Amino acid sequence: MEFLKRKGLVYKPVKDVDLGPYSTEFYLQANVKAPRMTGLLIKIFTFLLEFPILGTLLLFILKGNNLIHRLITNAEFEESPLFVPLHDFEDIKEKEVKCLDSSLSPPEKVQLALDCLPKTSGETLDDGTDSPFCRWTIMDYAKAYCSGDITPIMVAERFIDAIDESTKPPLQMGFFIHYSPDDIIRQATESTLRYQRGEPISVLDGVPVAIKDEIDCLPYPTTGGTTWLHKHRPCQDDACCVKRLRLCGAILVGKTNMHELGSGTSGINPHYGPARNPYDTNKIAGGSSSGSASLVSAGLCPVALGVDGGGSVRMPAALCGVVGLKPTFERIPHDGVLPLNWTVGMVGILAGTVEDALIAYAAISGEIPYNHTSSVLTKINLPRLSMTKSISGIKLAKYGKWFDDCSDDVRICCTKTLHKLRDHYNWKIIDVTIPEIEAMRLAHYTTIGSECSTALDSFKKKNFAELGWDVRVAQSIYGSFSGLEYLKAQRMRNRQLQFHKKIFMEADVIVSPTTGVTAYPIQDDAVKTGELDYVNGAALVRYSISGNFLGLPAVTVPVGLDSMGLPIGLQFIGRPWSEATLIHLAFAMQTTCMSEYRKPEVYHDLLGSKNSSNSMSFEAN
Repeated sequence: MEFLKRKGLVYKPVKDVDLGPYSTEFYLQANVKAPRMTGLLIKIFTFLLEFPILGTLLLFILKGNNLIHRLITNAEFEESPLFVPLHDFEDIKEKEVKCLDSSLSPPEKVQLALDCLPKTSGETLDDGTDSPFCRWTIMDYAKAYCSGDITPIMVAERFIDAIDESTKPPLQMGFFIHYSPDDIIRQATESTLRYQRGEPISVLDGVPVAIKDEIDCLPYPTTGGTTWLHKHRPCQDDACCVKRLRLCGAILVGKTNMHELGSGTSGINPHYGPARNPYDTNKIAGGSSSGSASLVSAGLCPVALGVDGGGSVRMPAALCGVVGLKPTFERIPHDGVLPLNWTVGMVGILAGTVEDALIAYAAISGEIPYNHTSSVLTKINLPRLSMTKSISGIKLAKYGKWFDDCSDDVRICCTKTLHKLRDHYNWKIIDVTIPEIEAMRLAHYTTIGSECSTALDSFKKKNFAELGWDVRVAQSIYGSFSGLEYLKAQRMRNRQLQFHKKIFMEADVIVSPTTGVTAYPIQDDAVKTGELDYVNGAALVRYSISGNFLGLPAVTVPVGLDSMGLPIGLQFIGRPWSEATLIHLAFAMQTTCMSEYRKPEVYHDLLGSKNSSNSMSFEAN
């Protein structure tokens, strides 16, 4: 049984690892050895995996072939485990920011965010091209409502008509798991009356905002993309982040589709249908916050909430051509969010523009005043976007081998855009080495899988057969991780955090593509069973892991399209609590790339005249 005694890697001390541009550290590409499976094949594989003894052997072989044994299970570390990526607050002296008073109400925080917006939104670098495509913003909704030309009730009715249209062939967009026209109209009526009295609560009053079905939002159940979880964990109150949006007057339009239990990257849900990409409805929206990204991209909401446990906000945002912001661990309270992966999952924001991401971030961020369990007390900086162009001396860390480990279209677009940003703002790109990235991905996978399996352990067996076939496979793998493997993964977490801290001593942010590939096709055989596609999955998560595993803030911004017209995103990863700096950089990137933005095939113009001659329009093949 020699194959059972696979030797693990002995990691050298952190102090002996060279992080410079000429480091001899080997870049190991993702070593994924698992065929794509759907339909009958995935069913057969699931039965084999769940068969006693044989399933255990198959799991052992899978983990060994994909280097989990060598890089995690049997590896030797000097570092102690780091179980939670909770960062002590450090005032990092961010440039051109306004500090929020933590005692302010959500509407008051939103008002301060408005003071940080540029006087003229949508400024671009003049390259002589025609006017670029841009989605309606929160400010556009507020101005339309204040003028009286359009009311929240009118927008709500158009929204409901659009969703009704989207559920029918040929579109079948799969935006929502649950939404209630009656509840939407009720909220819109209350908002309309406030505007008629001249008493809107905030700029978010009457603005449609969607919530991922991993976050509690009354009157809807929270299913996590399943058909049964809400029966065991009924939704009894709004999540903290939802309460804050409601206090600002936002119209909460429903619970968006997601990859079941967040256990995949495609957004294909066999129970509620796949969430489709508005740029090409035959392509995936990405996961697991798939419905939220698709809704924002299609113009139906300027903002939506997601949860990011392994790039689950940033990946679909990039694939659907919108902004995705994942704040620092514990920046946004997690109360009322399904506890599927409690040390890597964080509420995040999907938005049509950086400005709208900032407004939503101001509304929902900050500690809960009565929550004394958190040991971290922080201050919140908001970026003064009107001053972004005056910021100098920004240093962008780039690991070339990792940056280039993507499709040619992604690599060329991101490289060109990064150089354009550097040249326009006179910022500096610093070449670095980030070692053991593939080992970090496997350690994160061990962590998120173990936590998800543990969270569902008390009622998973009773409902296991109701899961999609792809998620049954994922849960079998998750349940195979041992306590030792989880412990080793936390040692890798500590090790990687030390590497990243050293890099942040030399640079302000780390820059990379957001995904290694653009959106890939939804195969017909995957719609009913889900699919296992770990090769594409690894390419999608390649650049996301440190944000979750190390609790670092990150943001993705659309920067262009591939040869098939599918969106490409560029990502900035920051040191803890540096959201303001990231939003500054994202705004600079948006300004640089706005001329490249194009309208999706499926687009709904709820305010009636932007990029379209009709009050509600969409284009589809």
